[in-house]
Amino acid sequence: MTRISGAWSSHDTVVLSVKMAAHLSYGRVNLNILREAARKELREFLDKCAGSKAIVWDEYLTGPFGLIAQYSLLKEHEVEKMFTLKAGRLPAADVKNIIFFVRPRLELMDIIAENVIGEDRQRSQRDFHILFVPRRSLLCEQRLEEQGVLGSFINIEEYILDLIPYDGDLLSMESESAFRECYLENDQTSLYHTAKGLMTLQALYGTIPQIFGKGECARHVANMMLRMKREFAGSQNQILPVFDSLLLLDRNVDLLTPLATQLTYEGLIDEVYSITNGYVKLPPEKFTQKKQGEGGKDLPTEPKKLQLNSAEELYAEIRDKNFNAVGSVLSKKAKIISAAFEERHNAKTVGEIKQFVSQLPHMQAARSSLANHTSIAELIKDITTSESFFDNLTVEQEFMTGVDTDKVNSYIEDCIAQQDPLIKILRLVCMQSVCNNGLKQKVLDYYKREILQTYGYEHLLTLSNLEKAGLLKPQTSTRNNYPTIRKTLKLWMEDINEQNPNDISYVYSGYAPLSVRLAQLLVRPGWRSIEEVLKMLPGPHFEERQQLPSGLHKKRQQGENRTTLVFFLGGVTYAEIAALRFLSQMEDGGTEYVIATTKLINGTCWIKSLMDKLEAPPF
Repeated sequence: MTRISGAWSSHDTVVLSVKMAAHLSYGRVNLNILREAARKELREFLDKCAGSKAIVWDEYLTGPFGLIAQYSLLKEHEVEKMFTLKAGRLPAADVKNIIFFVRPRLELMDIIAENVIGEDRQRSQRDFHILFVPRRSLLCEQRLEEQGVLGSFINIEEYILDLIPYDGDLLSMESESAFRECYLENDQTSLYHTAKGLMTLQALYGTIPQIFGKGECARHVANMMLRMKREFAGSQNQILPVFDSLLLLDRNVDLLTPLATQLTYEGLIDEVYSITNGYVKLPPEKFTQKKQGEGGKDLPTEPKKLQLNSAEELYAEIRDKNFNAVGSVLSKKAKIISAAFEERHNAKTVGEIKQFVSQLPHMQAARSSLANHTSIAELIKDITTSESFFDNLTVEQEFMTGVDTDKVNSYIEDCIAQQDPLIKILRLVCMQSVCNNGLKQKVLDYYKREILQTYGYEHLLTLSNLEKAGLLKPQTSTRNNYPTIRKTLKLWMEDINEQNPNDISYVYSGYAPLSVRLAQLLVRPGWRSIEEVLKMLPGPHFEERQQLPSGLHKKRQQGENRTTLVFFLGGVTYAEIAALRFLSQMEDGGTEYVIATTKLINGTCWIKSLMDKLEAPPF
């Protein structure tokens, strides 16, 4: 077992804690209130376990918890050691309490039982506790009982970590299997947690007067919310509503967007390197400053880990830009920073020197930030200027514009022949299927046969899952609705300006995410104008009104923007987030958006979550 580092390293945690919290309160809605509520509950649980403590972490939880509480908070509550949950014996720790922070998974219960049984009780009398995140599970407790260790636990509780603030306008539940549960397993647990999370939000920010939705899951969540509200009638907080409306969107209403390659700076970082809990790990070689004459000796081998959020000024400015517009911003910044450093030669008097010195820390931080993002941009550019990236993008854009979607695509054939990564193939084939309202049976059979022969028959389950989820399916009618949807909602824009965009389609260099177009049209001119198209998309669309406690109706100032919470059920991409931020910043938009989701996704991790292998004999 290893000591956890990274999510909570004990040095400079206090600074991090303050810095992390500050950017959550910059936006229209102060999301720091939500973070503080989560921290308070955590402190209360820790205080129930009196005395020194060691936390044993389910590794998946360290990232989300790192956004709520740094090591400093845990230390204040007598947490002395932290370990990763692993089979075998617990490491030596001279503490009174051992607390397991885990998701309710049966396989984790077996490891916990092994840990507890392995403890030599004679050596020291320890108290064991379990904190289930986000919910207690009877099945898990039964498993612990079967293993003969349930009686060893003094506290068994749940910590409801529903919506985690990721940034000043972004919340995520980071439920990695929500889409799969809803669309493959018909399991509505994640929808129940979404409804609970929204109730928590309303307890802190007031009742949301209007709820709009599109899709089966959206309908379920709205029904659960309304039922919960009736059950809690009378115990509502008298809080003036912060949100004017809630828009619930099913991911399967727009299956196309996550399959496409994101072309914003943040989206591409996620596509290439994967952003996890606000951090990205990058190849270290671009981030070393070689001194002259040193050559390449002692280059670091550890990946460079960077935190990405709006607390960093430069990142906040470039994250949502189309990647083609990032270079010019970085070169402008470089000139401004070097001019600022040149100012030191003009500082003659003591006062001027003092003023320059006081600005130095900020200037040095800006220079370091610029160096990091210049390196990241170079790494991304190496990929975006490659022939394979261009070819892939060309085919994606052909599918989106309806070119040759009804026959076997020669580029996909070539990629399979060259044994390109399977996920790349699946993203393209699914995209062709979605843009063609399903594939002709012989085209679908051909792709399936080629994939299974090249990548192995163990992927049969994966293909079946993709079909169940509606991503890869046979054409059931000759009518393809996609061209009508594309034209009516203006999903493809020919003349886009990547540098100074005037439409959300810049995030995919021409394609406007269907999900965000729905949000945009809901505000103006309203969904009645697109009634026919809404009927072509899966699931019902609806509107509900929630009664506000008397005297809590918002009096809007002239010119004051409305605030809408858009909740993506089944995942959202960074490009969609960028498109909603673009709408928030439009001069005449009239609406600011806060985004919430069950999971931050890209096409790769989304398809991965649907992949299953048939058990093959060991090699």
